[in-house]
Order: sequence, then C-alpha cells, then structure tokens
Amino acid sequence: QVQLAESGGGLVHPGGSLRLSCTASGSISRINTMGWFRQAPGKQRELVGAISGGVSSNFADSVKGRFTISRDTAKNTMYLQMNSLKPEDTAIYYCNVIINGYWLTDWGPGTQVTVSS
Repeated sequence: QVQLAESGGGLVHPGGSLRLSCTASGSISRINTMGWFRQAPGKQRELVGAISGGVSSNFADSVKGRFTISRDTAKNTMYLQMNSLKPEDTAIYYCNVIINGYWLTDWGPGTQVTVSS
C-alpha cells in the first residue's frame, strides 16, 4: 500500500508561481514512476508530467517550458514547480505513482490551484 498526500495549492495571480508537493508513504520501495495530474471543472483528468529515475518527462503541451517536476527521494517527496501560471491552469492537482506498471486506482483529494486576478 502506498499513501500519497498533495499540498501547496492556493490562489495565485496570472503570471505567478506555485510549488506543489506530493509526499509518499507506505510501500515506497515499489514506486518507479511518480506523476502529476490535474482536472479542471468540466474536463477530464489529464497527465501534467511524470518523473522516473530522476528524469522528468511526458509533460502536457500546455505546460511545457513553464512547469518542472523534481523528486527528493530522501524525503519521499515529488514537487511540481509551476511558473508563468495562466487562468487555464486552474484545476485540482493530483499525484499518483506507477506500481507494477499501472497507476494507482485510488486517488487522493488533490490540492486546488486557482489562477485568477
């Protein structure tokens, strides 16, 4: 069992920055890839980006060049640094992990990010 806890969301003005954190606990040795997802109102959940073996990848086209993902294995924590935020980045952000080739099916509550003037 792996438990995930997202934090760091909030209200930010357009053009601002925010850093989200995702801390994993439990059977963390089984984790290979970690990823960030988001779901905006009325839209499907989408993959924002992922990190595996210290290399981030699979960034959504809409966030390339603005968002970065890093991981501190000593703290069992993954970060999503979001810069140049836009109103369309408003969503609930979730983290998830791949174990045995599959993303976990149980999602946490996520953390709300609202970009508004």
